Amino acid sequence: MLKEFKAFISRGNVIDLAVGLVLGVSFTAIVNSLVNDIIMPPVSLLIGKIDFFRVLREGTTPGPYISRAAANEAGAITLNYGFFINTVLTFIIVAIVLFFIVKAVNIFRKKEAATTKSCPYCFSTINIKATRCPNCTSELIG
Repeated sequence: MLKEFKAFISRGNVIDLAVGLVLGVSFTAIVNSLVNDIIMPPVSLLIGKIDFFRVLREGTTPGPYISRAAANEAGAITLNYGFFINTVLTFIIVAIVLFFIVKAVNIFRKKEAATTKSCPYCFSTINIKATRCPNCTSELIG
């Protein structure tokens, strides 16, 4: 059983998956920093809020609260829509970057030679080397 596990781990697909996972986690950290540290502070300045949150119920200390952290410290119940905005922005950025990465990889990937073709008479899929269709028995020219 140990040999089977070693063979499973040493296959290329598992190692590729592990490398992709590590790179994905690192990339997510970079995008989170981009959204939280670069994009959201100017947006906060433009709108005039530090955190995007709404107090649903005040805590032991009455509001107004200058930040979400102050509201949470006072025991207030808050609706943290700023976190949701950050998460949506992060998702959009990751999705766009991954789209372009997949597009670039597909450009450089070799196209495999076709092994099948379509019969011009019955439109079934047949071997590319066939001279007669096995389904409709039509003779294939070329």
